[in-house]
Amino acid sequence: MKPVVISMGDAAGVGPEIILKGLGMAPAEAAGCVVFGDVRALRRAKALPGVAELPLALAELDMLEQAAQLPPRCLGVVQACDLPDLPAWGRISAAAGHAAGQCISAGARAVLQGRASALVTAPIHKEAMAAAGLPWSAFPGHTELLQHEAAQYLGRPVQDLPVRMMLANPELRTVLVSIHVSLRQALELVSTERVLQTLEITHAALSRALGRAPRMAVAGLNPHAGEGGLFGREEIEVIAPAIAAACARGLDVSGPHAPDTVFMRARAGQFDVVIAMYHDQGLIPVKYLGLEQGVNVTLGLPLLRTSPDHGTAFDIAGSGRADSASFMAALQLARQWSASAA
Repeated sequence: MKPVVISMGDAAGVGPEIILKGLGMAPAEAAGCVVFGDVRALRRAKALPGVAELPLALAELDMLEQAAQLPPRCLGVVQACDLPDLPAWGRISAAAGHAAGQCISAGARAVLQGRASALVTAPIHKEAMAAAGLPWSAFPGHTELLQHEAAQYLGRPVQDLPVRMMLANPELRTVLVSIHVSLRQALELVSTERVLQTLEITHAALSRALGRAPRMAVAGLNPHAGEGGLFGREEIEVIAPAIAAACARGLDVSGPHAPDTVFMRARAGQFDVVIAMYHDQGLIPVKYLGLEQGVNVTLGLPLLRTSPDHGTAFDIAGSGRADSASFMAALQLARQWSASAA
C-alpha cells in the first residue's frame, strides 16, 4: 500500500496532539503514515503530558518516499509549511492558518499524483485560515480547498467537480446537499439538479466502499416531509422528481422521508445512508451519537480524504487532554476505503 498522508491541521489546536497520541497508543498503525506539517510543532506536541511517554519516535523526512525505510514505532514528518514561530496554544494565528493551508495543499497533491493512497486531515481553524489572507481565505473549509486543488490538478473548472460532505460513524452515515453556507442560502440550494447530483455522487462513492449499491434514503426539507404539501411543496416539486430520476437510472433510493424519523430508521439498518438537505439537518444526528467515532469524508473528489469529526478544540489545546479516537477512526476508514479501491 502507498503511504497515507496526514495533514497537521492548525498548530495552535489539538491536531498535532491527536495525531501523536493516536499513533502512540497504537504504534503499529504508524507504519505507512507520514505527517505533512511543521517538525517543531509536532515535537512540541510530543512533549505534552499523555503523549511524551508513548512509544512513538519522530523522524524528519526530506520526501514522502523515505517513509518505507523507517523502523517500527517511528512516524515520518515532512516539513510541508512555512511557520516562522510556533503559535501560542489555543490562539487564532494567521501564520498557523497559512501553514495549515500549505500542509493540506501539499498532501492533496501527493495523493493526486499517485504518491500516497489517502489524505487524513487534522482540524483547521476557519478564522485562522481567513486571517492568513489569500489564497486560504477564499476557502470556507477543507472541502472547498480540496475541491480547488483537485480541479487545478485535472485542469477543470471548480464547478465541473461537484463534491459532497459525508459524516459517518459505525451507526449512521449522512451526506449533505449543501455544506458551509447560511441556512437561507442552503434552502435556496435545494434543487432537483443538486439533489440528483448528490444521489449520484453518493451512489458512486459508497458502491466502491461497500462493494454493492447503497440503499439511500432522502430526507424531506419540511416537517413531516411536507405532509402532502400542507407544510411546503419542495418535497413534491423539487425532491421527488430527483428521486424518480435517480431510480430511473438504477439507483437504490427512496423518499422523501420525514426528517425527524429517517435517521432512526437508518440507524436501525433500513438504509445505508441518509441524504440530508442541509448541514445541521444531517450533522446533528451523527454528532449526537458521539464525536469519538465520527469521520468526515469528502465524496466526489479524485482523491480519498477523511477527517476527524471535531474542530481544533482551542479550549484544551496544549493540555494533553485531547481525545484521539475520531482521528484514529478517520485513519482506519481511509485505509479500508483505499484498500477496497486498490
